[in-house]
Amino acid sequence: FFVKMSYNNQSPGGAGDERSADPSSGGLFNVNYKKYDDLKNMLDQNKDFLKLEAMKRIIGMIAKGKNASSLFPAVVKNVACKNIEVKKLVYVYLERYAEEQQDLALLSISTFQRGLKEQNQLIRASALRVLSSIRVPIIVPIMMLAIKDGMTDMSPFVRKTAAHAIPKLYSLDPDQKENLIEIIDKLLSDRTTLVAGSVVMAYQAVCPERVDLVHRHFRKLCNLLVDVDEWGQIAILSMLTRYARTQFTDPNQYDTGVDEEQPFYEEEEDSDESEDEKKEKKPVYIMDPDHRLLLKSSKPLLQSRNSAVVMAVAQLYYHLAPRQEVSTVAKALVRLLRSRREVQAVVLQNIASMTLMRRGIFESFLKSFYVRSTDPTHIRVLKLEVLTNLATESNISVILREFQTYVRSSDKQFVAHAIQAIARCATNITEVTDTCLAGLVSLLSNRDEAVVAESVVVIKKLLQMNPSQHCDIIKHMARLLDNIQVPMARASILWLIGEYSEFVPKIAPDVLRKAVKHFPSQQDIVKLQIINLAAKLFITNQKQTKLLAQYALQLGKYDQSYDIRDRCRFIRHLIMPSSDMGGGQIHKHAKKILLAPKPAPVLESPFKGRDAYQLGSLSHTINAEANGYQKLPDFPQVQPDPSVRTVEIMEVVSDNKRRGGKTTRSKPMKKKSFYSDEDSSESEEEGSGSSSSSSGTEDSDSDSESSISESSSQETEGPDPRVSDSDKVNRKKKSTTTVMKKASDSGSDATSDDSDSSSSDEESSSEDEKPQRKQTKKKDIINLLDLDDFSPPTVSPSKTPSNGGLLAPMLASDLQGLSLGGNVSEMSGTFNGKSYELLHRVTGGGMAAKYRYPRTPCVYSDKMISVEVEITNTGDKPINNIHMGDKKLQAGLKVHDFDVIDVLEPGATTTSTMGVDFCDTTQPLVFDLCTENRKFNVNVKIPVGELVKPAAMPQTEFMKHHGLLTGMNENKCKLNIPESNQPMISKKVQEVVNVCLVPSTQNNVYSRFAGRTAHGGSILLVSVELGEQNDSKLCVNCEKMVIGSMVFKQLKEILSK
Repeated sequence: FFVKMSYNNQSPGGAGDERSADPSSGGLFNVNYKKYDDLKNMLDQNKDFLKLEAMKRIIGMIAKGKNASSLFPAVVKNVACKNIEVKKLVYVYLERYAEEQQDLALLSISTFQRGLKEQNQLIRASALRVLSSIRVPIIVPIMMLAIKDGMTDMSPFVRKTAAHAIPKLYSLDPDQKENLIEIIDKLLSDRTTLVAGSVVMAYQAVCPERVDLVHRHFRKLCNLLVDVDEWGQIAILSMLTRYARTQFTDPNQYDTGVDEEQPFYEEEEDSDESEDEKKEKKPVYIMDPDHRLLLKSSKPLLQSRNSAVVMAVAQLYYHLAPRQEVSTVAKALVRLLRSRREVQAVVLQNIASMTLMRRGIFESFLKSFYVRSTDPTHIRVLKLEVLTNLATESNISVILREFQTYVRSSDKQFVAHAIQAIARCATNITEVTDTCLAGLVSLLSNRDEAVVAESVVVIKKLLQMNPSQHCDIIKHMARLLDNIQVPMARASILWLIGEYSEFVPKIAPDVLRKAVKHFPSQQDIVKLQIINLAAKLFITNQKQTKLLAQYALQLGKYDQSYDIRDRCRFIRHLIMPSSDMGGGQIHKHAKKILLAPKPAPVLESPFKGRDAYQLGSLSHTINAEANGYQKLPDFPQVQPDPSVRTVEIMEVVSDNKRRGGKTTRSKPMKKKSFYSDEDSSESEEEGSGSSSSSSGTEDSDSDSESSISESSSQETEGPDPRVSDSDKVNRKKKSTTTVMKKASDSGSDATSDDSDSSSSDEESSSEDEKPQRKQTKKKDIINLLDLDDFSPPTVSPSKTPSNGGLLAPMLASDLQGLSLGGNVSEMSGTFNGKSYELLHRVTGGGMAAKYRYPRTPCVYSDKMISVEVEITNTGDKPINNIHMGDKKLQAGLKVHDFDVIDVLEPGATTTSTMGVDFCDTTQPLVFDLCTENRKFNVNVKIPVGELVKPAAMPQTEFMKHHGLLTGMNENKCKLNIPESNQPMISKKVQEVVNVCLVPSTQNNVYSRFAGRTAHGGSILLVSVELGEQNDSKLCVNCEKMVIGSMVFKQLKEILSK
């Protein structure tokens, strides 16, 4: 009010009136009934500079979000202004308000039609855009004519605008679909990158089912993909994904998704068959060259700065690429996690869906999904989901250690999800189920009530898997009932006690007594469980709980909730039938009804089932079918005819002549060093194979000239005689160089479609694809994706030294003879003489192989474990050149090959040693055992106890480490050790795990053992406390939770026998 008075009290000629009259000024509460009169007067003047000033101020108002629709009559009159700058701004205004003021816009239709004939391409495009924005059915014929004129315009910008107008006309009059399809078909032939994305958008909006329109343009769109604008790339990638799903077969149709391992006893299958016959049994997928072209053309876009483009390429690879190639997109998606929060949320949702089906894609980027302190809650929950999906036996210890940190967070919602994630890990990985359950039980003593309540709910689900072994936990939870006030947690405890009352027969009646005492003040969910508990105890322990059950049912009879009243009425007639209820026949089955065995709940990911929607779509994000969503088609069982994508040469030549003799893009498209390391290496190898260096120089010169002429031709608005002359010269140069390079290309014209040349290059290079990939990984080319903290460790197997055959056995024998003090056996552990079969003599054609773990120090590396391989020739012919061939190494595994055995005579046996770094995992080593003319796929499996090396430590240090390794790092139980086994505890423990005895002052009571894992040096402690019957205790502490849990189970089994 005071601001208004101050403006109104200004003098007529003062600065206050000038400011209040300016509608673009920031004056608040300004009331002027002669609004915009000055702007209207300026637009009515004959002077162009006044009109231009007025239009600038009006556009400024629109940019600030102000409503300027009342100026429409004054502005629309200036459409016919001769000043180009004024006319541009008028069309900008009309594009904004043409739909709101359709009646007034109709009065200027003739002016818009004249604008379609202007010399300036921006005016022509603006007139077409305004004309298509008028949503009146009566002007449909005029819009159709305007679109047809714009389709043949010389300017690519106008053709782009015509493509954008097609969906608007289709939504206004769907009956024009056939005419619009003809226009789309002609615009798809346009080779300008500015038009390609827009016409694909129009195609998807009007006729996405017309796959036949794309056949002739598929290869062209693939090759133009890199040069199209970002939003056009998204449209093209989406369309090509759907197209490929209808035209190519599934590349993973013969892939089971599991790494197949060759069994030890191959003779059980077909030992007499040759390897070639076995390969013929399993069909081999041969990828279509056009399918490969699509994957190759879209790969460079993973380095795009637009996150939507990267996401579009990721969904294309996920839905179309072979399983082993999908990991290509992992680094690009992880890079997007450094973007804004909105982008992170969408990317993490898609990663969570991908990790459910293909976990191995993101395993090497595990640390990228750790929760940061600055992450909002919804980002934290999504990262938890990804970490849970990535959990395996090898990394579960690291993930659980992260989860332990998350539980201490101040974000209650995040803590609840972290506890649920721990429970999912416990159900998915059985080796850590007991460890996770022990950790969750420790959370019951947390001061935070929300943490305790969520832990109770989760423990209830885990206990249903094996309740008989966890009676102590049920008793512990019963004691917490008085302190927990969260309704869901109280209901879970009451359900557990009622369901498993036979394990706690003394506690259950007392729990019911306390619960009934506070029945009126409880929540409905707790009241229902109190009634259920009363009914179950009445059936199993009627003597002690009959009166309590009657009292609980009487209280529920008068409760305010009709659900509780109905439940009481039902329970009463079920367990306490009256005489007039037909003799109580249903009462006989009350126990089967209330105490029926119930399956344990399955803790599933909330993202399970989202793979029904296309990755990256709105429907996938909201987990529901959005309006307009089109389901991704399934792969065909039989591939359609691929010849439909082959374009005749004459047809392309005529199209080039009509466009002004534009040259093809085959040569410039091969220059891809900026986009892809792989493509650059291919081009370098292809160039190195040329006949002479001079011819390669001529090729590069012709490439640069053709690319310059092509870029100049794209900048022009229409056909230019100068452009066509330069193109003719380049065409001659290109044809001569291609003939010199490849004789096979001499039969085709240089103006043929660029996709044909690229597809032929793809066929020729498909055989050498794998070797090229290995070479390109060694190149140090810096690009957007080369992030140091994301690159997984690359492992190359070490070569055997030339003199390894002499030094290795000598060093091994010297090390075996070393005396490290007191008792050598205690320091080195006991020798485990158990042998494992590596190759059966029938499968090996007379060659048999075994391996064992001698538990001697490895001379090759401290982190490696010695593996002794014994090879025997059981045949009647000598075996030559026995060596290790190709190895399939898991992430981090390292191998030092055993020495080559030149000749093995019949009946002879030889022993050789190799070193393996298993990275503290039980993953097998898979390799080819080769001879001079054959090779056999074998694998070396390691028992978990052999991953440990003995570690000498005094008793004080043992107790110090024992106190640190508690919680999830500790596994303990009570044992019944037979008296016959008590003197042999040390021997039995060292048979299972390679540890040494720790000196103790109470050797008759305690047996303590210590060791460290070979790779990481993680401490493993084993302690056995002898007592009377059933009073002996076993405790295993280890930093690696998986190793500790597996060792604990094996020791528990062998000591109890």
